[in-house]
Amino acid sequence: MNASFPDLADAPSDAWVPDDEHFTCVQVIDETHDVRTFVLRLHDGARSFRYRPGQFVTLALDIDGERLHRCYTLSSSPTRPDTLAITVKRVVGGRVSNWLHDHLRPGGLLSLTGPAGQFCFPAGPVAAPARGQLYLSAGSGVTPLMSMSRAWADLGLDADVQFLHAARTPQDVVFADELAVLARRLPRWRASVVCEGRGSTPGYSGLLGRLSLPLLRAQVPDLLEREVWCCGPAPFMAAVRAMLAEAGFDMSRYHEESFSFEAPAPTPAPVEAPIPDAAEPAPRFVITLKRGERFECAPDETLLEAARRAGLRWPFSCSSGVCGTCRTRRLSGEVQMSQGGGLRPREVAQGWMLPCCSRPLGDLELDR
Repeated sequence: MNASFPDLADAPSDAWVPDDEHFTCVQVIDETHDVRTFVLRLHDGARSFRYRPGQFVTLALDIDGERLHRCYTLSSSPTRPDTLAITVKRVVGGRVSNWLHDHLRPGGLLSLTGPAGQFCFPAGPVAAPARGQLYLSAGSGVTPLMSMSRAWADLGLDADVQFLHAARTPQDVVFADELAVLARRLPRWRASVVCEGRGSTPGYSGLLGRLSLPLLRAQVPDLLEREVWCCGPAPFMAAVRAMLAEAGFDMSRYHEESFSFEAPAPTPAPVEAPIPDAAEPAPRFVITLKRGERFECAPDETLLEAARRAGLRWPFSCSSGVCGTCRTRRLSGEVQMSQGGGLRPREVAQGWMLPCCSRPLGDLELDR
């Protein structure tokens, strides 16, 4: 029987809650030549953290006079509540990743919101529990799965996990040493690495090539009996989905992290208002902000689209209701929201909403 995590999600009254907070960087760790881990602590040092393994936070940075938001999965485990960590790959042309690598040092400050995200074990009740877990990652996509693995080890649970990580070369394997340590600590937790090439390690004797269905079947013979957690670049996750479909895998047991960690969200395309009927003008609702600004929003456009059309610069990142960057509290009025996990049910009950995926049902007043 596979072990399960205890409830790590309900925070005590003195724990970190999703809001804009300032954090101090207390340590920088070089994982590979282009990947660094930044260990953070709340600036006031008075509270601990509660989140679920696999969740992410959203950074807010002022770079060259522009406010930028990016989502990064926590590579740390909530079983170590005094600090948290993000592990960041330097991306060519990536404004945030390069700024973090070039400028963030111990003592530096960051502004974060979070935690958020549904890429967390357990995912919810299932009709038939899986035999065990299969973690598939590539590049810096290892981070949420490392958070889960660290939690397994810290809690001393008998986790039946097969962890298969893909990298370009042995020098690009993030957390290589810790993967080996975890394999020794957890009797049924096994890790394998497949590298496209040997790089500068001529004596490398591990798996070579790209992840393929034959390789997957060879490494995980009971593949069809497991629950799969996948994180990595979009082409990698698409290839994994194709492999699993070919193998006849039950995709109701498949989970993937579905947002980009570095790429900025695209600017929403302008929404063309429908031509109103002469007899019945199209309704437009009035959105009033706490600071006195007003703008109009049509029923068929999101609040974020309308705000940007009105020239307002609201923070956002994923534009799909996943990251929670644009979270705003309603003071009055109702919306239709189709979020992807950016808010917890209790936050929705408290009046929080996500403008990027919310459409007005009438006039609104927002606490913004």
